[in-house]
Amino acid sequence: MAVSTGLLVEPLTPTIGAEVRGVDLREPLDDATVAAIRRALLDHLVLFFRDQPITVDDHMRFATYFGKVDMPPFLSAGAPRPEVTVLDQTEPKGQGADSWHADYTHRPEPPMGSILRAVQLPSTGGDTCFSSMYAAYDDLSPAMQQFVDGLEANNTLELMAERAKVRTPEAKLGDASEGGYPSFVHPVVRVHPETGRKLLNVNANWTNRIVGLTEAESNAILQLLLQHVRSPDYQCRFRWTPDAIAFWDNRAVQHFAVADYGERRVMQRITIKGDRPYGVAGR
Repeated sequence: MAVSTGLLVEPLTPTIGAEVRGVDLREPLDDATVAAIRRALLDHLVLFFRDQPITVDDHMRFATYFGKVDMPPFLSAGAPRPEVTVLDQTEPKGQGADSWHADYTHRPEPPMGSILRAVQLPSTGGDTCFSSMYAAYDDLSPAMQQFVDGLEANNTLELMAERAKVRTPEAKLGDASEGGYPSFVHPVVRVHPETGRKLLNVNANWTNRIVGLTEAESNAILQLLLQHVRSPDYQCRFRWTPDAIAFWDNRAVQHFAVADYGERRVMQRITIKGDRPYGVAGR
């Protein structure tokens, strides 16, 4: 039986984040409910659903309402199916989630969104922070906006692949290519395909250089932008509870998993394929 529309969307901050109530994700959703969730996602960038004891099949079904499910570049040990990324950690520092990033931007079409659910939580800690790249771009000076509009940056799997080999030896590359790691050039400033808003589009896990600049210039500008996105003015912070779910717009959001725990934390994530390749702002 389909769930009827009756969502309650409660914003967490004026900039980003909202908790959603009035829906049971164990049940199929009707078109009106899916449309309301999509609208809330575009408005708030990341949505949180608490007390949702869903199965892997429920997780998959929810993801498919918003697009085709993406295959992760890393095959997770213990994943219930290949589309699922399992984040199973007790010593999370330096493993990649504890830096500001979007998911899989080394690809020609990075994921449209990610849906993460809590499977096992530490007694304290393990929050996740989310940051609006709309706000990060809007807060740049007009002169800096003019400079970065039109620039492009290389994004590569190499950064995370090398980290995974060191920190998590059991991880295997899911789509490594002969002759080098998969990489792709994306605009430093992206225009969101649904809202038309400009957003900052570089991140610490995948972006390794800005095209067309010298190495020194690229390093300086890239580090300035990566520090800029860390401002708390653009953020919300989510305290996980059992059976909680976060659904974020990967096109306009970066996230940071706080590595402040020493007990086991298990999360499962499914990503949704990107909508289409995107161009440089102003072109």
